Parts: sequence; structure tokens; C-alpha cells
Amino acid sequence: MNNRISSLAPLPFISPESFTPRSFDDPVKAVDALTELYDRNTAFLTSSFSALSKGAPIQGRYRACYPQVTIETTSFGHVDSRLSFGHVTAPGIYTTTITRPQLFRHYLKEQLGHLIRSHGVPILISESATPIPLHFAFGEGAHVEVSASALVDIPLRDIFDAPDLTTTDDEIANGEYEPAPGEPLPLAPFTAQRIDYSLARLSHYTATGANHFQNFVLFTNYQFYIDEFCAWARDLMASGGGGYTAFVEPGNIMTMAGSDRPEANGASLRLPQMPAYHLKKKGHAGITMVNIGVGPSNAKTITDHIAVLRPHAWLMLGHCAGLRNSQRLGDYVLAHAYMREDHVLDDDLPVWVPIPALAEVQVALEDAVAEITGYEGFELKRIMRTGTVATIDNRNWELRDQRGPVKRLSQARAIALDMESATIAANGFRFRVPYGTLLCVSDKPLHGELKLPGMATAFYRTQVSQHLQIGIRAIQKLAAMPPEKLHSRKLRSFFETAFQ
Repeated sequence: MNNRISSLAPLPFISPESFTPRSFDDPVKAVDALTELYDRNTAFLTSSFSALSKGAPIQGRYRACYPQVTIETTSFGHVDSRLSFGHVTAPGIYTTTITRPQLFRHYLKEQLGHLIRSHGVPILISESATPIPLHFAFGEGAHVEVSASALVDIPLRDIFDAPDLTTTDDEIANGEYEPAPGEPLPLAPFTAQRIDYSLARLSHYTATGANHFQNFVLFTNYQFYIDEFCAWARDLMASGGGGYTAFVEPGNIMTMAGSDRPEANGASLRLPQMPAYHLKKKGHAGITMVNIGVGPSNAKTITDHIAVLRPHAWLMLGHCAGLRNSQRLGDYVLAHAYMREDHVLDDDLPVWVPIPALAEVQVALEDAVAEITGYEGFELKRIMRTGTVATIDNRNWELRDQRGPVKRLSQARAIALDMESATIAANGFRFRVPYGTLLCVSDKPLHGELKLPGMATAFYRTQVSQHLQIGIRAIQKLAAMPPEKLHSRKLRSFFETAFQ
């Protein structure tokens, strides 16, 4: 038994010096204060752990808390009714805990600036009562050296706070959170600990740091698209960047604009489960592309975590089964509605909740198809069909009795079937992230038209490049919009948080 601590003696809390709350009417200074407080408190935890790991005596339980932002309003005064975020709906006290303010600096300045302008009241920066778990204080990808004999017989949770999964949830985003009488109302859709949990998961699943993720995200279910994206991005870097500053690959391998090779030689020895690639631009205004693999579970997992970064839009580019005899291999499908048989979100978003098409995204995608293919107006119908996309969780549904599935697909007026699109759209709806889907028909199982190996190779060679360029063009159109226009009011519930 380690004799550095008695298991019977209660441990006093040891914390940094109390932080005096401060009011700000300047969002930049408010974010500076958040950063100062967060850096101080995480440094206290990591330095305390380092000292203990080297044999320093344990003198108590080490605790430091997240910073928090609070706003209080006393008026029902109307704000700009065109905005979907940046204001609270009723008088009251609203608050949220904050993590990684340096990572979220651009986002926080924007959100706090909207609040100050909308309500004409200052922002209060203070220290919350929510402890920072030691695991999250180190940040993602941290390598912690501990001596073999240090802390061997002492549960870490006895001297540091650990992640509390009983309070790390999506109740606010799901519209299920009900504060107790007298408690402040939520100011943001995610708490600090929920964000930290996802930041750690993102690094694990994608092998890239959260700081590299951009505000516009492309998802795909085929490596062919990633290969094409990488080739395009590397050519772009070699030619000067075209407004983009760097290209980041798994392992955080970075190629800077103006260079034809990464800063450091080598590559990840093994690709992660869902590798991510980032074409960076100032203010996180570039493009992230993720190969999510196959299936709704992966689609939910990655969007659960990317959502905490509050992106401006995400789009699905992938392959699907065409369900109409009039479709040909290589035709495009623009989803206007979704039939959900993925089941992974049933507990968070009931299947009776409609997932609407978002006009801004639909127009960007349709215009991009027209520009890249050269088809316009009525002629566009030759290669693209709009309608319902069905998402299912059984890849081999054709091997069962088809009468049930085919009847449902027909009643839903479905034109295509895949395993990810409805999940990504539904999570976009749930997390207030604008979403869209443009698929490419790669087989027609109801009509006996399946890809053979040689056909598949030719199909990928001719269609992937064009499909990707359509997705990139659509992203560029969305990125040119002001965020206030892109973020649709139709994604907001009756009782909504002020943060985007």
C-alpha cells in the first residue's frame, strides 16, 4: 500500500486562487479573459500531476474549474427576426461553461459580439463550479510521462477529477434539458465537458488535431474520393494555395501553400478508422473531408463529435443504389427528403420528426452540378434526380424477402438507397448544422444492374473526379455566404440557445 496517503483521512481541496468575475462589452477582451483563466487552471492541474508523478507528497485533492460566460437580460425586446442565433428569446440569466478558448477564439468572438449587439448588455466572465477533468486538461494527443512507481496504488480519481459521463450528454441539443428552479438557462448547445469529450474522440478517430478542422465538411464513404481530394489539394498547394494556407493529412502531416511536399517526411503507419484531410483557410473557412467508411453507426459517431466544433455546413458525397429504372449508373441524386431506417438516432431524434431540405444548401448543390457538368435547366434532369433518399442499416437487405422493403421504398417515393445520408442529415438537423446530400448511382439492385469488377474501375475513374469537384464547388458557394444567411431558422426549436 502506498504510504504517501491515508485512505481514511479526508482530503482537502487544493485549487488556484479564486478568480474575480469581470464584465466586458468588448468580445475580444472577453475571449482574452476566458483564455487567461482556462490556461491558468489547466496549467495548475497538469503541473500538479507532474509534480506528484515525480514523487511529490499528496497534500489534498487537486481541483480547477472551467471558465464560464454569463449574460443577463431583463427585456422581451425584439431582435433582428432574420437571425437564427446570436440572441436569447426571453429575460433571464443564461450561462455556459467554456473549454479550449484559443481553439474556439474566432467562434467565441462572433457569438459574444452578437449577444452584446443584440441586447446591449455586458458579458460576465467568471469561474464555474464544473471541475476540469485531468484527462482533458492535458488536451488531445498529449503524451504523459509517469514514473513506474508513482501513483501506482492510488486511484487517480481520489486526487483529481475525472470525466463525469453522467453529466456529459446531449440534453440541451436534443431539447430535453430542464434547469431546476432558479438555475440559469443554457447559452450554448454543448457544455465544456461534452466538447472536451468529443475533441478527444476526434483525434482518436481521424488522426488529426481538432485545430485543423474547417467550418465546411465533406463526408464520403469511399476512399476513391479521398484520393482525388488529396491529389487536387496537393496540386493546389504546389501552385500557391489559391487562398488556402495548408493541407493536413492524418498524423497531422502538413503541406504549406507554395510547397510540393509535406514539412516532415513520413506518413501515418496505419490509417485511423475515419481519416480526415483538411484544406485550411484563415478563420477555419476551408474544407475538411472525412472518409467515414460504411454504415450509419460511423456516420453518427463522427457527426456527434464534429458538431461540437460548430461547423457552418456539412455535405455527404457518396455512392448509392438507384431505385428507378430510368436512372443510369453515374447519375446524380440530390436528396430533398430522407427516409430513416438507420435506427442509430431513434432515441435522440424520433423517426416522426421531419428532416427538411435547406434551400441555401439545395441551391448551392444544384448550381454546382450545372456548372461542372454543363447541363442547365430542364436538361439537368438527364443526369440528376431530386427526391427521397432512404438510409438503411442492413447492407444486404436484398438477400431477405424484398416485398416489405420495396413496398416501403415505393410508398416513400424513394429514388436512392444508402447507409449514411439520412443519419448525417438527421444529426445536422439535431445539432443545427446545415446539411445536404449529393449521391452518385453506382448500382441498381432492383433492376439486376450490379457493378462487376471491371465496370467498377471504369465507373470510379470517370465519375469520382467530377462528383468531387461538384461538392467542392458547392462548398465554395456556401462559404461565400454570410453565416447569418447560411444558418437557417428552420433548424431552431421553440426554446433555443443563443450560440450558433
